[in-house]
Amino acid sequence: MMSQMSALQSAYREARSALGLYFEPLVWIGRAAQLLKSQAELGSVQDDWRAWLPEQKAELFGFQTEQLETVYSRFSAALSEAFEFRRAGQLARARQAIASTPVLSERLAERLSSILRALVDHAERYGTASNVLPLDPDNFKGSQSQRTARLSMILSNALLTKRSQFLHKVYMLEEMTRDLAKDFRVAAEDLAGSVSMDATADWLVVDAAHYDLNTCLRESIVVLKSFLVALPDEQLGALIDGMERALRHGLDNDAAAHPGQSRWKLVTYDQIVYARRGS
Repeated sequence: MMSQMSALQSAYREARSALGLYFEPLVWIGRAAQLLKSQAELGSVQDDWRAWLPEQKAELFGFQTEQLETVYSRFSAALSEAFEFRRAGQLARARQAIASTPVLSERLAERLSSILRALVDHAERYGTASNVLPLDPDNFKGSQSQRTARLSMILSNALLTKRSQFLHKVYMLEEMTRDLAKDFRVAAEDLAGSVSMDATADWLVVDAAHYDLNTCLRESIVVLKSFLVALPDEQLGALIDGMERALRHGLDNDAAAHPGQSRWKLVTYDQIVYARRGS
C-alpha cells in the first residue's frame, strides 16, 4: 500500500513538473506581451499629451481645463486655509474655514463627472475611444482609492480592446470622484459641526480625499486630451452638445441637493503621462 502511495506521489510530482515546463514558457510570453503592451500604451498616451490640437478642439480642451482648474483652486485654497488655522492651533477658525469646503468639493466632482459622463455617452453612441493607461495605485493616498486603483489595473490588463479599456477607466474615474467627494463631505461636515467622533482621523480623511480628487482631476484631463486627439472632427459638435447636457443635468441635481494645505506633494500631469514619481 505504501509503495503504491509512493508511486502515485512520484507520478503526481512528475506530471506537475511536466505541466510546469509546458506552461512556463506560455506564462513568460504572456508577461512579456503585457509589458510590451503597457509600454506601447504609455508611448501612445505620451504622444497624445504632446500632440497639437486643431483650433476648435484646442478651444474646447482649454475651456474645460480652465473651468476645472478654477473650481479646484477654490476648493484647494479653502481647505488650505482650514489646515493653516489647525496648524496654528486656532481650531474654532479651522472649523469655520472647513465648513465651506464640502460644497466646493461637490462642485468639482460634479463638473468632473459631467465631462466623464459625456465621454462615456459619446463613446457608446459613436464607438470613439482613445488611448488610456491603467490607474496607478501609487498616485493615490487613501486606502480605498488605492484598492480601487489596484482592481482597476488588474481588470484593465484583462480587457482586450481599446474601447473596453477606455470605458472601464472612465467609469472607474467617475465612481472614484463621486465616492471621494462623499467621503470628504461627511468628514468635513462632522469637523465643521464639532460632532466628529475622531477629529484627527477626519482631518486625515479630508486631506487624503483632497489629494485623490486632485489625482482624479489630472487623470481625467489626460484622458480628455487623448480623446480629443482620437475624436473625428465631424464628431466635435456632438461631443460639445453632450458635455453641455451632462453639465446642465449635474447642475440641476446640485441645485436640488443644495437650496489646507496638503502634507503631500500632489500628483501632476507628468506623473500620470510619463510615470514620474514625486520626490
